[in-house]
Amino acid sequence: MNILFLLIPISLIIMGIAVAVLLWAIRSGQFDDLEGPAHRILMDDDDPLIPRKPQLKDPDE
Repeated sequence: MNILFLLIPISLIIMGIAVAVLLWAIRSGQFDDLEGPAHRILMDDDDPLIPRKPQLKDPDE
């Protein structure tokens, strides 16, 4: 029975930390765009990742 005097405050502290982390995540915008990353992986980027050098035209033409 005496262990409850230790476990209840510890569990309240852990719950308080969890609520604080959840509120921080909500305020910092972690849950703003839930669908964007899921759609982004399906989009096909046709743009090359490394830009090509422009080809110089032949002056003889």
